[in-house]
Amino acid sequence: MAMIKVQKGTKDILPNEMPIWHFMEKKAEEVFTAYGAKEIRTPIFEATELFARGVGDTTDIVNKEMYTFEKSDRSLTLRPENTAGVVRSFIENGMHRLSAPVKLWYKGPMFRYERPQAGRQRQFHQVGVEVFGIKQATADAEVILMAVDYLKALGLNDLTVELNSLGCPKCREEFKQRLKDVIRPYLPQLCEDCQTRFEKNPLRLLDCKSPECQEIYSKPEIQAVIQGDFICEECSSHFEELKSYLDVLGIKYERNKLLVRGLDYYNRTVFEIKSNNLGSQNAVCGGGRYDSLVKNLGGEDTPAIGFAMGMERLASLLGEKQEERLTAYIVSNNTLEAVKLTQELRQKGISCEFDLTNKKFVKQLEKASKVSKYAVILGEDEISKGEVTVKNLDTSEQTTVKREELKLS
Repeated sequence: MAMIKVQKGTKDILPNEMPIWHFMEKKAEEVFTAYGAKEIRTPIFEATELFARGVGDTTDIVNKEMYTFEKSDRSLTLRPENTAGVVRSFIENGMHRLSAPVKLWYKGPMFRYERPQAGRQRQFHQVGVEVFGIKQATADAEVILMAVDYLKALGLNDLTVELNSLGCPKCREEFKQRLKDVIRPYLPQLCEDCQTRFEKNPLRLLDCKSPECQEIYSKPEIQAVIQGDFICEECSSHFEELKSYLDVLGIKYERNKLLVRGLDYYNRTVFEIKSNNLGSQNAVCGGGRYDSLVKNLGGEDTPAIGFAMGMERLASLLGEKQEERLTAYIVSNNTLEAVKLTQELRQKGISCEFDLTNKKFVKQLEKASKVSKYAVILGEDEISKGEVTVKNLDTSEQTTVKREELKLS
């Protein structure tokens, strides 16, 4: 029979790769908990409407990339991102009644049907943070700092923070109209996606990766609109306040007026953090403010901001981590006593194994040297005297102790 293989765009995370994943997850818990964030776990599928209303029906995610299926006359979708699901949970579980800010973090698999590429799969994993209830730029600064601190905790220091402000709905509408006015003469030359975005969400035009479209958008009259300051006084003040906090915190940043992010729910602050070690696909973190999303999904009017990071992309930057060795390996040809001692040590919280097939003594010692810190030798002499011989496999030092006095670290 033909072998069944893993599906395109998915990948097994093998045991030798798990140390780096455990490291990323452990650091996420440490850093985000230090900021007062609580972990949340939402279902991997939700009502399709949640993403259509939350992410936006003009986005590539909703139009092209979602895994949607029908079940009992309901349309369900595997989550393509987790902000909408966290917002749904925030509303449904009455978290708006908690004292602001409400800080939540998550990790887990997401699903998008798109062309697999370096660091990006159809089933991929994200770690992210969402902060609810604070409209001031202090929340924006803290969220960006949290992301930077997490990346630094992973050992990534060659980072660039890119910032932009999309303004509020009022000033953004004026900008959209000015943008459409200067792009309209070139509309027939734009790609099919941009022609659709032109009417539904012209800001997304700036996010297009087509070289032909980018050449058009680089024309002087279009750049004059893009690079102009369109945001209103209140949004401008919010953005300047954010930059002042980042300056105080020592976070280096650059203004990128082409940065719009790919989702409809963003307003005011948007940001990306890029690693200078990843080549062209160098964004490791993306986020921004989404003050209208909670209300749009049926909750009370609640300001919010968050970010997400692709864990596969982070793993590609971090390389391999050594697998954790066992503390002890029981070396004995008396299987009954080996089973008994192994269980005694495990009940004390000591990781250990013994040879299940009762190989020769020398073979067991060879295995111990590969997988553990100590070989705990249990020969007939040791058994008769109630002792064990402990060999430090790093230094080759041996000591013999009473079995009940055995301590390992």
